[in-house]
Amino acid sequence: MVDEELVRLFIETQKNAYFEQLYDRYSDKVYRKCLSFVKDDAKAEDFTHDIFMKLVLNLGSYKETARFSTWLYSITYNYCIDQTRVAKKYSETPLDENYDAMDDDDDAELAEMEAQRLNKALRQIMPEDKSILMMKYQDDLSIKEIAQNLDISESAVKMRLLRAKDKLRKIYIEGVLIWGVLITKVLSLLFFKQD
Repeated sequence: MVDEELVRLFIETQKNAYFEQLYDRYSDKVYRKCLSFVKDDAKAEDFTHDIFMKLVLNLGSYKETARFSTWLYSITYNYCIDQTRVAKKYSETPLDENYDAMDDDDDAELAEMEAQRLNKALRQIMPEDKSILMMKYQDDLSIKEIAQNLDISESAVKMRLLRAKDKLRKIYIEGVLIWGVLITKVLSLLFFKQD
């Protein structure tokens, strides 16, 4: 049976078997999406559980204007964004102190450092900006699919993507410049140290 038919049957009969089929189809996808936000297995499991609880309570509000998977994807994103926002209010982002000395010949280490800087920059932008970038570049959704998920126009998606990329680029470049200044200061202290 297709998703939409399972939803209709669950709403009409309230039989758990129909909802369980939806759960079996989507629980892993929802979990992986939550994990991409929180990077913690236990939290991702909690988020997944909460999302499916929310889903079972709100399934009656599902309108078949979009695919069920798109609707669930939107619920998942919105929930994760809300939880990220709440967590951000109550915690400070620790400075990443995992910068090791780098060998110029080691491309893998350089790539890892670039990935760390990019992840650090992603953690510093607003959750809404992060989610739209992840939808486009991690999940490879089209502009149209993102518009459906967020319930906005395609031109609004394009504008938000452009703004989110600009914000990310600024934060990333500032991080690279700060890193360069720190390296210069450390080298000057090491090589021009007075005895």
